[in-house]
Formats: sequence, structure tokens, C-alpha cells
Amino acid sequence: MQIIQIVGLGLVATFLALVVKEQKPTFAFLLVVFTGCVIFLYLVDQVYEIIRMIEKIALNAQVNLIYVETIMKIIGIAYIAEFGAQLTKDAGQGAIASKIELGGKILILTMAIPILTVIIETVIGMIPEF
Repeated sequence: MQIIQIVGLGLVATFLALVVKEQKPTFAFLLVVFTGCVIFLYLVDQVYEIIRMIEKIALNAQVNLIYVETIMKIIGIAYIAEFGAQLTKDAGQGAIASKIELGGKILILTMAIPILTVIIETVIGMIPEF
């Protein structure tokens, strides 16, 4: 089971970071960053499969791929912003983490505007005129 490997790696890295933190806090932080990147890289294949499945479903449902791609980018921005914010929080920089989260939210809103516009236009088109 992959989750056991991920949790095991996380627990080992956490234990090592706690032990090393007293002597070399910078090295402990680098260990945390490295562990996060290894876990992310470990999951890249699953993310790729999810993207392929979503694209296949969209093609079968005859949904415009531009909307699917935009939604996938929005999800990617959310995950990357969360990952960056958590790393900066681990480094003790909560204020910078908040700015990363704000930046992610603004980018997501910017990318969502075309989709929201289409939804609003569709709803307005469904309302009968009097």
C-alpha cells in the first residue's frame, strides 16, 4: 500500500528532523523540504493518471477541453500554493505563507472568471423572456 510508504517516509523524516533540529535547524528544514518533494514526485504518476481519466470523461461527455484544462490548472495552483505555504510555515514564516495563499487565491479567481462567465450566460439564456 502506497499510503503506508508515504506515511512511513513522513514519520521517519519527522523523527530525523526533530533530532537534527537541535544541532542544525537549517539542515532539518532542508530535510523537510526534501521529504515533501520526494512525496510529491512519488505521486506524480497518480496525478498524471487522474488527469488522463478526467480528460477521457470530458471527451466522452463532449465537454470543451478548454474548461477542463482551466479547472485542472486551478487545482494545480491550489496544490502548489498550499505546498509552498506549508513549507514557509514550517520555516516559521507565517506572514509569507499568508501572502502565498493570497496569491494562489487571486490567480485561481482570475482563471475562474471565464468559466463563471459561461455559467452565468448559460443560466441567463435559460431564463424565458417576458
